[in-house]
Amino acid sequence: MSDIAANQSEPGDGAEVEKSAPADRVTAGPFDESEANPVRPYVDLGGVKILPRAELHLRLEVEEGTKRVVAVGLDYAGSTLQVQPFAAPRSSGLWHEIRQQIIDQIHKQGGTTKLIEGNFGPEILAEIPVTAGAQSAGTRLARFIGVDGPRWFLRGVIAGEGVVNPEAAEKVEDLFRSIVVVRGTAPMPPRDLIPLHMPTGGDSSGGPTRV
Repeated sequence: MSDIAANQSEPGDGAEVEKSAPADRVTAGPFDESEANPVRPYVDLGGVKILPRAELHLRLEVEEGTKRVVAVGLDYAGSTLQVQPFAAPRSSGLWHEIRQQIIDQIHKQGGTTKLIEGNFGPEILAEIPVTAGAQSAGTRLARFIGVDGPRWFLRGVIAGEGVVNPEAAEKVEDLFRSIVVVRGTAPMPPRDLIPLHMPTGGDSSGGPTRV
């Protein structure tokens, strides 16, 4: 599901859409690069920086043909958290519009969704069909969360214990809060994936790395 948001149509010419973010985002995260603590030992992945913590494993999801890094996967507290940073307009948000498009896509796959209010604002609780080859392999639960920042949008997909266990959910939400988005100064169309890259000296295989 790494490219659900990236593959949507261009935004329309209608009224600007308000941003969706926690009221305390500036002080509690997810952070813009200008808001982050400069002395913290972040792992630099280009469009995002990740704060190391015990038992956190990092995976980079790489596009087959282009070898482009398209998402960051984080394994933590019995949960997986996939994150992607996207360019966004300066004064309006993307999450309200993208959220409905994600719902529509999941329904087309035969899944079900429920819109709920979470700690980051509106989020999607989804039950998504899983296939193994041509055979159905049941369903999996996932939470889709999103935060609009200054000129960026950060999407997260939570699976595992963070969907069903409140204690694990609190831990993975704290991990999402700690992420720093590096938008950069180069002009980018809204919804373009902010470039991600391997950490310096990192393994390009896309396998898990403890950080």
